[in-house]
Amino acid sequence: MDTTMRIGTTTDAESAAPITIVSIPAGHPYVQRATADPRVTVLADPVAPGTDPAVWWPPAALDPAWIRAYADEASLLHIHFGTESFPPGHLTACLDAAHAVGWPVVFTLHDLEHPQLGDSSAYLAQLDELMVGADAVTTLTVGAARTVRERWGRHATVIPHTSVLPRSAAIEPALGSGRVVGVHLKDLRPGVDGPGTVRVMGAALRALRDAGHDVRGEVRLHHRVRDADAAAEVRELCAASDALDLVEHERLADDELFAALARLDACVLPYRHGTHSGWLELCWDLGVPVAAPRVGFFAEQHDDGTVASFSRTDPDELATALGTLWSAPASRPASPARDALVEQRRGTRSVMDAAIAERHAELYQRLLDGTHPLEGRTA
Repeated sequence: MDTTMRIGTTTDAESAAPITIVSIPAGHPYVQRATADPRVTVLADPVAPGTDPAVWWPPAALDPAWIRAYADEASLLHIHFGTESFPPGHLTACLDAAHAVGWPVVFTLHDLEHPQLGDSSAYLAQLDELMVGADAVTTLTVGAARTVRERWGRHATVIPHTSVLPRSAAIEPALGSGRVVGVHLKDLRPGVDGPGTVRVMGAALRALRDAGHDVRGEVRLHHRVRDADAAAEVRELCAASDALDLVEHERLADDELFAALARLDACVLPYRHGTHSGWLELCWDLGVPVAAPRVGFFAEQHDDGTVASFSRTDPDELATALGTLWSAPASRPASPARDALVEQRRGTRSVMDAAIAERHAELYQRLLDGTHPLEGRTA
């Protein structure tokens, strides 16, 4: 992570004109931290009558009629995610409407393949629309920016991921006698390879046990899943392994999730495809080492040795990755070294989050005052 971002002074921030934006979405924790600069105000996600205010998708603000109706309420549109519900051409119509009312458009590329979809072809077509029409593109890693340049000929500004763990979270994990490696399969969305990950993880842990390590695996799965056949296979694999414990539960509340992750010696990411991972960022906040499959740009999110890559079909590589991660004293939960690491990262995140928010505010300001090159706009 780039720790050299310049932080502006409070005087500079307070003296600049306020910027009101429409963010797709607005209520997401990542967006809230990325737009926390005092110069920026984000309109709340519109809520349709009779719907749950906590459900922001599909985003009602991503609509040409809504944009025209609220043209005077904001000055810029920033699209992050939530586009997958719309048909071809809808995003182009939204960008055209935004430009017609004088709003520049920023697009942040979080995903090159959609984690919620089994077939990303329609989503990739949406990326084509966004890359043509957006006035500025940002992304989270150098590797993703390189892909944007190679695939679309666009420059993407790299702005790292914000923190995920709330500043107020209090984590008190218990330290067990042996090591625990966890994987959270959640509801088995299309981007998660539940059986494949469990199979590789079980073989890797057996190899580590044979080598003398006191280690067990903890596989977590939601009661309600999207793929019942995959869930059944996960149950069979865990039942047949003396190295794996299966824990099935409802979706965890945030504090329960933080505690479950914080007690791990390492967390394995179960993705069959992906680009960036907010889960990885949460583990980093909690000081939990991560074994990430060698897909996307997970390893680029943090280059400090707390993320180890492995081929998602190779148990030997996973075993090696786990052994590498365990070499650091802070890998042990509830240890003084882990506690010190978490505290140090809280301080680092505080500085970095402020810098990330400032970077966004400065980008918005350049677009609004015409000093940012609009290389993505079509005539």
